[in-house]
Amino acid sequence: MLYVETPTLKQIGNLNQVRSDACVSIYLKTTPLTQNIGQSRTNLSNLVKTAISQLEKAGLPKRRIWPLEEHLGILLEDDDFWEHQANSLAILATPERIRTYRLANDLHDSVEVSDRFHLKPLLRAVTFPHVAHVLAVSENDVRLIEVFSDLPAREIKVPNMPRDAASAVGKASINDSGSGRRIQGLEGQKIRLGQYIRKIDAALRPILQGSEMPVVLASTLPVDALVRAQTTLVLLPQTIETSPDHMSEAELAEAARPVLDAYYDSQIAEFRELFDERTGQNRTTTDISDAARAATFGGIDTLLVDFDSVTAGVIDDNTGAVTFAPEESAESYGVIDEIAGRALRTGARVLAVRQQDIPGKKELAAILRYPI
Repeated sequence: MLYVETPTLKQIGNLNQVRSDACVSIYLKTTPLTQNIGQSRTNLSNLVKTAISQLEKAGLPKRRIWPLEEHLGILLEDDDFWEHQANSLAILATPERIRTYRLANDLHDSVEVSDRFHLKPLLRAVTFPHVAHVLAVSENDVRLIEVFSDLPAREIKVPNMPRDAASAVGKASINDSGSGRRIQGLEGQKIRLGQYIRKIDAALRPILQGSEMPVVLASTLPVDALVRAQTTLVLLPQTIETSPDHMSEAELAEAARPVLDAYYDSQIAEFRELFDERTGQNRTTTDISDAARAATFGGIDTLLVDFDSVTAGVIDDNTGAVTFAPEESAESYGVIDEIAGRALRTGARVLAVRQQDIPGKKELAAILRYPI
């Protein structure tokens, strides 16, 4: 099982506000296969040593370093924690507190030390989570399938989930003609399907409520329309248009991947279209300094950032002016990361993407709330 704990965008915005004389951000490649997790623990030990060395070189007092070492040491020795992992692990620590997030994305091992957290990898995990749910619904069956990028799909057993439409409404069949009552024929069938779908919705709500994982619907078109009309679930627009009754978990996962790819591509395409439109109104920028000022004063509406960029420096808290540095250190941080955090805190939509997806292949592209 993949144990995933992905923060929300609001939580990432709050994390961006954390300030300390020692903020350590560690991203670690892990595995859900417990028998192979030993290498990840060894790699974490080495990353911790790197972080401590950077803090010592920066002159941080030992009384501030020791609590950090203690937090990270306790995590390293917690066998129960390491038994339940996903594909990557984010560790954000200060001398006062440590936070961990198990992520579905494949992230490279890295460590950053500054006065604030390095959050762009978390943004990537929210933008493209690489996991999804498939809700397979027909008159005869309903299943919730969890889909992963590099692990077999699996069915989630949902408490109180109806077995099929007929049993959900206490009938031998939803296609019976009734006994003279108004619930008969095609109208009666739709009414009973609606009852069935509302019971599915009620069963799924405790599991999917608050989840950041996209949900792909697999069903025939008549059922698809009723599910979308009757459920409170947030479903991706595109459906796997087939009867899922005889499809295996693996087959449903394979059918879901093009839907997920199309959804992610549509987000980029929509941004590009709006970016081109707003460019003619002087409401876009790909300049880091302009974006930093706009983010500081709440001027960014939508922001794409390159999740691989490593531009170091500092941004003035009051003016948004950028001072670039030759490399990240305990005295600097990733300015793209900070711009994204400031934009999030003022309600902007932020996506961490590949550089090739950004207009002009820049490190960032922003659609602004007002002309510059």
